[in-house]
Amino acid sequence: MNCLVVDDNDLARLTLKKLLSLDPALVMVDECPTADMAYQTILNKEIDLLFLDIEMPGMNGIELAKSLAENSTMIVFTTSKRDYAVEAFDLNVVDFIIKPVAPARFLQAVKKAKGIYKLRSQAENDKVQEFIFIRDSNTVKRVRLADILFLEAQGDYVKVVAEGNVYQIHSSLKSVEDKVPKSIFLRVHRSFIINLSKVDTVEGNTLIIDKKFVPVSDAYKATLNKRMRIL
Repeated sequence: MNCLVVDDNDLARLTLKKLLSLDPALVMVDECPTADMAYQTILNKEIDLLFLDIEMPGMNGIELAKSLAENSTMIVFTTSKRDYAVEAFDLNVVDFIIKPVAPARFLQAVKKAKGIYKLRSQAENDKVQEFIFIRDSNTVKRVRLADILFLEAQGDYVKVVAEGNVYQIHSSLKSVEDKVPKSIFLRVHRSFIINLSKVDTVEGNTLIIDKKFVPVSDAYKATLNKRMRIL
């Protein structure tokens, strides 16, 4: 993740830069002593995560955060003033850290930010991915993800059962699982992955999808119930 450190205190910026080096996934893009400079930096560079002080000359951190309300940049406030906590969290920031910033507390905030970043990336990928290409014999066909009912492992092959069609591809089920969006598909058995939106009925350890029966193993049942949001 691309990071920007904003603080009018030189020592505070140096401390955060050292903390950023604790996680190789964090890339220090720039540092700014004022919120005004930070605003211009964010407009011109791709910043994923902003470590932002609040009390600074000119525009303060709260004002900068408000100006970025339509921006996807995640914000972690780093401040010595607890009084701003309620206002800060009203801005839907990732975290609010009181100075001096301890390494463990810093990494806790980073973990939250990485979780949000991962979810956003997954959602973006799922939005873009509306279909997959399937090699069936010597022909490559485009199949809409919304048409797929379930996937079934059969030895060295995977059977793709879609609405009105069945395809046979030479692959492992794990390989296929890695290529389809997890927001749509869920493994329910060592040999089956289903399209959650296609489930008609759940009867014990069996799913009925378009009048076809799909087994659910005990190892996956809790996850299935959670994803289906059964009332």
